[in-house]
Amino acid sequence: MVLQAGTGKQKPESTDIVTVHYTGWTTDGKMFDSSYARNAPSTFPLDRVIKGWGEGVQMMVIGEKRRFWIPQELAYNGTAGRPAGMLVFDVELLAMSPSPRTPPADVAAPPADAKRTASGLAYKSLSPGKGGAHPTADNTVTVHYSGWTTDGKLFDTSVEKGQPISFGLRDVISGWTEGLQLMTVGEKMRFWIPEKLAYKGERPPRGMLVFDVELLAFK
Repeated sequence: MVLQAGTGKQKPESTDIVTVHYTGWTTDGKMFDSSYARNAPSTFPLDRVIKGWGEGVQMMVIGEKRRFWIPQELAYNGTAGRPAGMLVFDVELLAMSPSPRTPPADVAAPPADAKRTASGLAYKSLSPGKGGAHPTADNTVTVHYSGWTTDGKLFDTSVEKGQPISFGLRDVISGWTEGLQLMTVGEKMRFWIPEKLAYKGERPPRGMLVFDVELLAFK
């Protein structure tokens, strides 16, 4: 049942990462989980949740809110410690993005429209931020990110875990220290970081690394 209309026409694919707010009840009216109560939306890959969610959320568009009645065989299906029987969920789709398990098409090398700094860092803005101030090397930033080697292997991501990471800009590889200072809050950038600005052969992964980074906040 559609409770609130959304915007646009694009719907998530089965492997996409989605961000939602939700509340779940058993059929006797007992609420057993709610992201609204935590005041924190949840982010997860659609192919790693119960089948009813994987199927239902693929019918939604951004901003839409639906109520789902999910039979036990499409819910937890008798999993110990989980609510049994049919479950009812109100789900609001806030955002979606492709799975980082599929690498960017330009992962092998910076494209012609990428910008470069004097150090050799290449970068490209993927979506604009809110404008305003940029972080400095003395700031602590909070980001979502995914990292690939140039042969397309995903070696690290915060996106699939649904947990952004915070760190001081002086405590990471120099490509991140430099690159994050080019961003504003809300912006998403792709960086091609040469080995001399990454792990410098100290440990895998070696060579040029490619990162998609979304700057969520800094202080």
